[in-house]
Amino acid sequence: MSAADLTPKAWQLIEAAEVLAGGRRHLDLVPAQAGQQIVIGRDVAGALQAIKEAAATRRVVVLASGDPYFYGIGRRLTEFLGGDNVVVHPNITAVQSAAALVKIPWDDATVVSLHGRGAEHLTGVLGRAAKIIVYTAGAQGPGEVARLLLNAGISHYRLGVVENLGEATQRLTWLNPAEAAGRSFADLNLVVLLAEPGELAPRLHLGLPEADLEHEAGLITKSEIRAVVLAKLRLLPGQVVWDVGAGCGSVGLEAGLLVPGGRVFAIERQPERVRQITANKRHFRAMNLEVICGEAPDCLAGLPWPDRVFIGGGGTRLTEIIETVLTQIKPKGRLILTATLLATWHTALAVLEARGWEAEVCQVQISRGRPLAGSVYLQALNPVWIIAAEAKEP
Repeated sequence: MSAADLTPKAWQLIEAAEVLAGGRRHLDLVPAQAGQQIVIGRDVAGALQAIKEAAATRRVVVLASGDPYFYGIGRRLTEFLGGDNVVVHPNITAVQSAAALVKIPWDDATVVSLHGRGAEHLTGVLGRAAKIIVYTAGAQGPGEVARLLLNAGISHYRLGVVENLGEATQRLTWLNPAEAAGRSFADLNLVVLLAEPGELAPRLHLGLPEADLEHEAGLITKSEIRAVVLAKLRLLPGQVVWDVGAGCGSVGLEAGLLVPGGRVFAIERQPERVRQITANKRHFRAMNLEVICGEAPDCLAGLPWPDRVFIGGGGTRLTEIIETVLTQIKPKGRLILTATLLATWHTALAVLEARGWEAEVCQVQISRGRPLAGSVYLQALNPVWIIAAEAKEP
């Protein structure tokens, strides 16, 4: 936002204000006004309280740019003051201005904000979306975005860095990730990522055929079983998911689609299977999947506590793994186990019962059509027990 972008109506409101609030840059854009100014800086809660107290007796105008209702101050103001006490006068958004500058339509763009969040919030879309517009913030600027791309082995995006949007010093610079990672930029910036034609990753989707994943023969959760497991997990955006005994990572890969902004940890002790998970992650550019090579439950201690856990393999340490999960899973978290052996089924239920957890059990029997004598017969796969349990609130 620049002063030139303000409408006559906006100027009337500013001139009539008894108290002006906004970021330091926003306040500097308008002529000095008589009366109080409230700077919205690091202490947002304190600024909101000051705005509330001032608004009790005086007319307060808050200046904001970008898009205040897209991870901006608009949400906080409305929640704190109540919608009836806030009147919003929208103007041009940063994304609209940047798209006009770059001369691209943005109806098909993915818009991501890094305000108050780490660059990892880009992980769910990098390599999958052809056009991404990024609201940067502080240390999460173009250089950090470029380094995230390079660390993930993704080099097929061009970065359009828009600096000082709307000001006399406005500038658009096109760079590749390596160039952007080594440069500094104005504090006020926005990034447009455009993928080179034909360079997007194969599309990750639910129900991946086993043939699409690198795996050891037979050691993969079949797509039909995956569908039931994912339904039982009841995944939500932003959650932390553990896939313990991940095999080739098929469940973790698909779980990542259902927890945008979240993190999925694929834990596997066999080095060859870890290599397969890593290869599948790179193939589909599933950047919110993190691969852990280690023996559970020993390697679980340093991980963020999970909202959801899937145990697809535990071996002789299954009891220890379940007990560790039960001590670390968040309130209202869900634990799902699969078992093909009767001993595994009994062990899991015994541990859950001993800890006071109620479990629901179902058995899934899948048969797939196979050609025979010019027709089709049904070939049965091994039946699988699926055990689901949910943590109670403390």
